[in-house]
Amino acid sequence: MKRGRLPLTALRSFEAAGRHQSFTLAAEELFVSQAAISRQIRELEEMLGHDLFVRRHRQVVLTERGQTLLNLLTESFDDISRILEDIRAAPPDKPLQISVEPSFAACWLIPRLNRFRETYPDIEVMIVSEARMIEFRAGEAEIGIRWSGSASSWPRMQAALLVKAVMSPVLSPTLLPQDGTPLTPSDLLALPLLHEEKRSYWQQWFVAAGLPDVPPQPGPLFAGTSLALDAAARGHGVALGDNVLVEDMLRIGDLVQPFETSIPCGAYWLVAPNFDRLSPAAKVFSDWLKAEFA
Repeated sequence: MKRGRLPLTALRSFEAAGRHQSFTLAAEELFVSQAAISRQIRELEEMLGHDLFVRRHRQVVLTERGQTLLNLLTESFDDISRILEDIRAAPPDKPLQISVEPSFAACWLIPRLNRFRETYPDIEVMIVSEARMIEFRAGEAEIGIRWSGSASSWPRMQAALLVKAVMSPVLSPTLLPQDGTPLTPSDLLALPLLHEEKRSYWQQWFVAAGLPDVPPQPGPLFAGTSLALDAAARGHGVALGDNVLVEDMLRIGDLVQPFETSIPCGAYWLVAPNFDRLSPAAKVFSDWLKAEFA
């Protein structure tokens, strides 16, 4: 097909619909009606002579040809967006945006950020703390710091391992036996257990500690590690803290870690669309971050 006849509007609508797996969300992103999205995609399918979606009740699913086209379009649109952003030549005082998970930002990065500022006073940093993984489009953060079990969790992104994480029980010193008797794993069953998002982590730890028959335990659920650790530091119960996020709280004595037994819990990764295309400021921050963990 000649370039002058490429249906760019329909391709943009299809890419948004395929990425969201929803005509409704695509319409919201592109500020058009759902009917317009549906019409443009139907016309594109008629032009190609193949269905790109399987329409189901309140759901659309990409066909094999549709998935192939989506992968190419998403990568192409992302490249175009980044190139346009580069051409626009952002002013030199534009801060370096970094997308960071809230718990990592609160427990690890913020306490150390002043070190970076003292070493690199000319680089202004904006920390964007959010749970969702951004798509690194124009105007968003340039790099991200994310937790995951593997480097393949982010399609079309590059990921560099920062540090592996393990979890072990942590609690306020006020919950320790007053007579100095060491805690045993079974003693924890008499204390409130604090859970991060799901209760299976505690079961995994009890198995590792030699108590395989402990059933799921009650206790409050927290949508984030930093919230669970804060509750533990206040004496509300025992949390499973990962070694990266509890480091400072253990050092200053807000929490204690009574057992060496731990269970693996993924890793923290530096994520970007392309490490070779980072701005000078982003490269400096990335190198500093790796050095901190090294």
